[in-house]
Amino acid sequence: MYRYILFDLDGTLTDSGEGITKSVAYAIEKMGFPALPQSTLLKFIGPPLYESFEKFYGFTHDEAVKAVGCYREYYNAGGIFELKIYDGIIDLLRSLKKSGKTIVLATSKPEIYAEKIAKKFGFYEYF
Repeated sequence: MYRYILFDLDGTLTDSGEGITKSVAYAIEKMGFPALPQSTLLKFIGPPLYESFEKFYGFTHDEAVKAVGCYREYYNAGGIFELKIYDGIIDLLRSLKKSGKTIVLATSKPEIYAEKIAKKFGFYEYF
């Protein structure tokens, strides 16, 4: 019925909460601000980081830019791969591709990160 199928990366294909929340916690600590509760850290999964630091922590735009830089320090050092692919996802992607569907990866992450994750966890070839 559908020819094109879009999948979000975080929360749909992968459970990326560990790497994202640890990266946020690292950024907050590095900037010298009090730690956030886990319930607030979880809200950072999905939306763009700049907006999340402004909304959930009350940062100014300049503080949010600095926080994202700190976030990426941790994320680039290994947080990017602190995730799990949901059970059955690879089989689903393989089946959709085999049936002729065009599968598209949708994410607010920078493309370079999405590609690294997809390659590392073996689903790049389906998109």
